Amino acid sequence: MIDWDGYHKQLLGRIGELGKGSPDTLRGYKTLSSAGETTQKLSAKTRELIALAVAVTARCDGCIVVHAQAALKEGAEPDEICEALGVAVALGAGAAMVYSARVLDAVAMKSGPAAAEALR
Repeated sequence: MIDWDGYHKQLLGRIGELGKGSPDTLRGYKTLSSAGETTQKLSAKTRELIALAVAVTARCDGCIVVHAQAALKEGAEPDEICEALGVAVALGAGAAMVYSARVLDAVAMKSGPAAAEALR
């Protein structure tokens, strides 16, 4: 199991280093991130549940640790988090299905008309 608290501290330290080396990058990220925190219709809890689902599909451990903590702070219950993760799993499966179709399209194009017809 990952030491999420230790990872979070390490991550923040590295991001601080990035900010020193490339302050415009960090400033731009903070601007973008804060824009997502101010929505008119979505509650903070809903935004964090969405962020967790996106973090899973993006395979971003840093995003997971930050948004798991934020979701809990905003009052997300474990069953709500599990439902959001279920959406992420379904989306991942859907994306795999779409890209599987793209593979078949590429194979058909590279194999010629006879192979393309066989794949239909």
